[in-house]
Formats: sequence, C-alpha cells, structure tokens
Amino acid sequence: MKRTLTILSLLLLAFFMASPVFSADFKKGLAAAQRGDFAIALREWTPLAEQGVAKAQTLLGMMYDKGRGVLQDDKIAVKWYRKAAKQGMAMAQFNLGVMYNKGRGVPQDHKIAVKWYRKAAEQGNALAQSNLGAMYAQEKGVIKDMIYAYMWGNLGASNGNENGGKLQDLAAKKMTPADISKAQDLARQCVKKKYKNC
Repeated sequence: MKRTLTILSLLLLAFFMASPVFSADFKKGLAAAQRGDFAIALREWTPLAEQGVAKAQTLLGMMYDKGRGVLQDDKIAVKWYRKAAKQGMAMAQFNLGVMYNKGRGVPQDHKIAVKWYRKAAEQGNALAQSNLGAMYAQEKGVIKDMIYAYMWGNLGASNGNENGGKLQDLAAKKMTPADISKAQDLARQCVKKKYKNC
C-alpha cells in the first residue's frame, strides 16, 4: 500500500511539474494526495473537475480507478477520464485507452483503446507509446505489424518506459534486420515530426 501511494505521489508530481500555475484549491488537493489524504484531494478537486479543469478531472478519474479516497468505480473513472481526454490530457487519454482495452467501465473495444493510446502517444506519453506498440504486436484493434510494434516500443523506451524496451526486444525476434532498420527509421521520423501522424 505504501509503495502504491509513493508511486501515485511520484506520478502526480511528475504529471504537474511542468504545468502552469494552479489555483490554491488544486495545489491543496495535490499536497493532500501526495501525503495520502485523498478525502481532502477529493473535496478540492471535485468542484474544479465539475468546472471543466482537465487536470482535476484526470486525477478524479485516477482516484475512482484505483479506489483512493472513494469506492473504486470504473464507470465514474471512465466519466472523468473521458472529459479530460476530450480536452487533450495525455494521461487521461492513456487511462481511457486502458479502460477500453480491459473492458473496465465500458465494453471492451480494442479499436477505441488504440484511438486513445494513439492520441496520448502522439503527445509523447511513454506508457501510451508502449501500449500502442503492444496492440500492434498482439493484433488488437489494428492489423498485426511488428514494424510498428517495434517503432512504438522504441519510442516508449526512449521516453523512459521499460516495457517499451521489452516490447522492442520481443518484436525484434520476429523481424528481419531490414525490418528493424525500417522501424528505427520510422521512429526517428516520428520524433522529428514530434509524434504527429506516426
């Protein structure tokens, strides 16, 4: 439990480090969540989320997703993730992709999962990049393509996700040297385009 709180705290901190100035209520909620006081975080973030603040919506989604300070509820988590994802929040897009991929709070739909993973991946979200690559490797929601599995795994790994490196290694075992070279070229082109239309 303590490790989970530490991981959640680190994710929250990383998620908001480069963000613009927030309201005092948002900061109060963030500080409370970092020390494990999710009741205060819920109280501070709910009005903000209801007003359309995408970061508060994302964090409420995470609270309901993991059952932190609230009863775990996939449908409510999806509601908040969807609101934030539509506003372009990469973490919410990734989490919404996970919910569709696993059929949590929504009917399982790999094509919709791929859609949300791609939106987050194109913003540089390493988790989404790795998961999108896995979808290509497993032929879930897309046609199986080990070149794209490798490419997205490569991008995820280069952005700090160790599962991306594992995916890259697994994909490489099923590829020719020419395929690997092509995947590496695609990854370089994708970085140059800042992940758009990869």
